[in-house]
Amino acid sequence: MSLIVQAQGIHKRFGRLEVLKGIDFEVAEREVACLIGPSGSGKSTLLRCINHLEKINAGRLYVNGHLVGYRQRGDRLYELREKEIAAQRKDIGMVFQRFNLFPHKTALENVIEAPVQVRGENKTQARERGRELLDRVGLADKENSYPAQLSGGQQQRVAIARALAMQPKLMLFDEPTSALDPELVGDVLGVMRQLAADGMTMIVVTHEMQFAREVADKVMFMDGGVVVEEGPPDQVIVEPRHERTRSFLARVLNPNA
Repeated sequence: MSLIVQAQGIHKRFGRLEVLKGIDFEVAEREVACLIGPSGSGKSTLLRCINHLEKINAGRLYVNGHLVGYRQRGDRLYELREKEIAAQRKDIGMVFQRFNLFPHKTALENVIEAPVQVRGENKTQARERGRELLDRVGLADKENSYPAQLSGGQQQRVAIARALAMQPKLMLFDEPTSALDPELVGDVLGVMRQLAADGMTMIVVTHEMQFAREVADKVMFMDGGVVVEEGPPDQVIVEPRHERTRSFLARVLNPNA
């Protein structure tokens, strides 16, 4: 099975603050990897580095065998032009905590915007596929609704359909349910479960431990800018080997204890 993501010695600093301190990991085709850990551990920053929304300070990041954001000549790295970076991002879908939908466009218009504007797809075909994607996320009856007319969970499902419209090889989810009311979380996780079942390669930053345990092929526990523990969910979540992992999970799984 081919590797979709390879991270080698990733470092990221914001000024003097080192947020990522030498991250190594791999994600294979059709795999689901969940990143867990306390706030400030570097999870979201790592995710943003994968599609070059943040520039790394050291290391190498590859997606589909291509160096992300740079080309290498000898030992030197040269940053790609914005147009080249945008071309790389076409293969990487990203869903954020906040839905980032265009408020003045309908659900369907939000979904077809990028395929038409970026990929140059025929508008009629894009609409047809957009309707299929809205149906896939359970919103076939909301194509003409504007974001303000949708619940948070529905907006997030539109955001997922929008990311899928670019036919990505990799989907990144940055705490996609953290801004939702508890009763709306299940619908979004249900869509993500189905994506995983359909074979989409996914990296998910999440606090939803039950989802991680059921859906992930691998779980990475991050703390202080490093991967403390990595392995199958039954190892990392059920029988963690490191004390830092155990104490984090104790707080997350038993918040009132």
